[in-house]
Amino acid sequence: MNSDSERPAVTELRLSAFKAHRGVVLPLGPLTLLSGGSGSGKSSALQAYEILARLGSGQSLARAVRDVAGGPSACVPAGARPDEQGRRGFRIGCTVSGPVGPVSLDLAVQAEPELRIVGERLTGGGETLLTTALTDPDRPAVQAAWHTAGATPVTRAPLPDDRLGTSLLPLRVAGKTAGQRLVLAAAEQVVVALRSAFVCDPRPEVMRGTGGARAAGGASLPGATGATGVAGGAGGSAGRGSGVRGGRGKGAAKAREGQDEGRLRSSCDNLPAVLARTSQECARRHAVLVAAVREACVGPVDGLRAVPRQAGVTGAGAAGSGGMESGVTGVTGVTTGSGAAGAGVSGSRMTASGVAGVGAAAAVPAAGRGGAAGAQPGGGLGEAGVQVVLDRGTLGEMPVEQLGDGELRFLALALVLLTGPGVLAMDPAGEIPSAHQQMTVMADGMDRCMDRRQARELVSLAVRMAERGHVRLLGTVRDPSVAEGLPGVQVLHLGA
Repeated sequence: MNSDSERPAVTELRLSAFKAHRGVVLPLGPLTLLSGGSGSGKSSALQAYEILARLGSGQSLARAVRDVAGGPSACVPAGARPDEQGRRGFRIGCTVSGPVGPVSLDLAVQAEPELRIVGERLTGGGETLLTTALTDPDRPAVQAAWHTAGATPVTRAPLPDDRLGTSLLPLRVAGKTAGQRLVLAAAEQVVVALRSAFVCDPRPEVMRGTGGARAAGGASLPGATGATGVAGGAGGSAGRGSGVRGGRGKGAAKAREGQDEGRLRSSCDNLPAVLARTSQECARRHAVLVAAVREACVGPVDGLRAVPRQAGVTGAGAAGSGGMESGVTGVTGVTTGSGAAGAGVSGSRMTASGVAGVGAAAAVPAAGRGGAAGAQPGGGLGEAGVQVVLDRGTLGEMPVEQLGDGELRFLALALVLLTGPGVLAMDPAGEIPSAHQQMTVMADGMDRCMDRRQARELVSLAVRMAERGHVRLLGTVRDPSVAEGLPGVQVLHLGA
């Protein structure tokens, strides 16, 4: 089961009409970096992917575009003129490769005057599997037709105009005919790939506790809707359904928020609590993390561990404390000595369950009980009762918030590449075994704040993880030369 074709993955991103892009097709490999000057559309490309991923996770269209600066209208290509009804919009799409073969999804979104999906097309296996069209502007629904290949060639029914129709098909298609089973398999392949995305944007100011409240850290892609199944929208055919299988509502969302306290968020503001767990769960992988950090940091790095935060010391205050004394008692986590630098990567990935050891039990609950683990004012890397320190050998221990911005971002991104959905605040398809899924890490400004040496070490780590077939990376970089000579890295130059 090591073939990429057996794990659904987005292998092409289409920006037919999105912001500054028109008719742009981006082939995506296991490790793809976008480069180009300011305004070339690097961030916009990732934004389009994120919108698709949010829709695939069962989120409403309004929620999928809510983080776009300027709102949905900002997604409309510059110079696009409204039609006679004053309507303007954008078009994006993707191709997902997997067991069914290549499956293409294309969307037409109306941004003005009302936000809605006015057209969707799903194709695969030489067939048009789903089409939707807006037939009555006064109704919050589109008319859908999906492939049946039975006594009736197609089945027609209304679907909500604020949800991805592809994600709703498993609740609508019976699967009795070969055509229906093809529709279900293709829809599942697309949704699994889209739900496997994790947007990572480590923010040093938030990680140090100087960036304000937790909300500044942003939210990860899936999970915000409480999606637990591949399909969604159990509501009325023309109504605005829940967008998730079983529609668990606010209660499930609140419960999931509590669970996410122990999983790494997009801004990485809760890194200490997560590191305390991952270091216990897989010492060999933690050794790889330490070895990578050693290459990225100035000065000796003999270990990296989570320790109980000293009473009365906030994350921001610790940064100016001059470091922690060696010999701290009650240490949690795993200290990795310099001899572990060459340790290999274990076959299993870090998970969010099965935490062993008394140390982890002492460190994790502070981050996992209630809402205290966010980046509250004065919080940051020590707000959860746990602090991450670097073992500097004879120089003693140093809280990581004293690291430079580039070093902090490197640490967080390296941890993401070395972990998986069980450790990250994301919601992959639970019905599909993890061995049949690939996580896609999306990192806009991947080399931000880093020097060339740090950025190249991070890309090298991504190469090693991508070779295993479980992790893909789509990032943007200022300096494409950081990938020169590294195998398997595809660099796409935009705006050339």
